[in-house]
Amino acid sequence: MDEIEKPINRGTIRQLIGKEYYIAKRRLNWVLGGKKWSEQHDSTIYDNLVFKHRSFIRRKLKDVDMHLQENKVTNLRLAISKIDNVVIYPGQTFSIWKLVGRPTRRKGYLDGLVLNQGRIDKGTGGGLCQLGNLLFWIFAHSPLDIKERYRHGFDVFPDINRKIPFGAGATLSYNYIDLQVKNNTDKTFQLKLWLDSEYLNGELLSDKEIKDRYFVEERNHIMKQQMWGGYSRHNQIYKTVIYQDDKKEENLLVENHAVMMYNPFLE
Repeated sequence: MDEIEKPINRGTIRQLIGKEYYIAKRRLNWVLGGKKWSEQHDSTIYDNLVFKHRSFIRRKLKDVDMHLQENKVTNLRLAISKIDNVVIYPGQTFSIWKLVGRPTRRKGYLDGLVLNQGRIDKGTGGGLCQLGNLLFWIFAHSPLDIKERYRHGFDVFPDINRKIPFGAGATLSYNYIDLQVKNNTDKTFQLKLWLDSEYLNGELLSDKEIKDRYFVEERNHIMKQQMWGGYSRHNQIYKTVIYQDDKKEENLLVENHAVMMYNPFLE
């Protein structure tokens, strides 16, 4: 669990060609993959709250221009307008990118913060990983099955006012690095998303009351120095369900391994 290979820097042309290949492959899968996609929106708000969460929008990060954080607000607003009020019927799969589409300048997306092979960079639509992180944390506290989730291979920033465990989120990159969940229940779910002056807010609602309780916790967290000189960070995120008959079930939700881009043992 603790060993991790030294990162390999790939050329720009190879990255671009590879990205477009996987984008085309994912688009084909959308059509031929046989999944029933969550696409319908309902303005009628469901009554039963499953879980809610919010995350601070404008974090002050070392060596990151705050205008990228301001641009992120625009990018988030455009993206959540495509997801807000979406319903996930039984048997359907929810996909962030299937709903949001490709973030382009023509659609109004701006340059925001992105990570490029562990380095801070900027790109059109940057900052949408905050949406992936929020939705992952919400879905983890629900009966929805997380079918696809990715995590950065790099830990770029030290923990500052972290509210949830390291790695309890989902990175995004159009369209093959996605967050997808499937509704294998007999209930219908609805997502509510909005921005206020400080936070990105999200709620998962249901048409029926859910009496089971969901808990998510970090286990086996470790930081260590690798043989090649860098540092790495590892943990596991477990999900525990306590059913209405008090039966308890726990499962490994995700396991994280990341190269640290800072020295964890220095102030």
